Amino acid sequence: MSDEKLIPVSVTIADRSYRVRVETHEEENLRKTVKLINEKIMEFKTTLAGKDMQDYIAMVMLWYATQPAGEVANLMQEQELTHELERIVRLLDKASAG
Repeated sequence: MSDEKLIPVSVTIADRSYRVRVETHEEENLRKTVKLINEKIMEFKTTLAGKDMQDYIAMVMLWYATQPAGEVANLMQEQELTHELERIVRLLDKASAG
């Protein structure tokens, strides 16, 4: 850990709030990771009905742990690009409608 000051960050995973302390440059990556975790929880909830939240969290942990090195980072980057492209399309649609 560097000499950079830790900042408090509140995140929510599976409807539970957690307060963690991270270095400033790590905050964005933390938020992207939390977003991916919550998306995976929702994915498991829709495909595996009838389980409880602990089961879904365990499944996400197993999924995360078994991904090849760098695969999760690639997935997060791909999702970020997809969201940005969707935002641009909405802006273009709005501009052409106006």
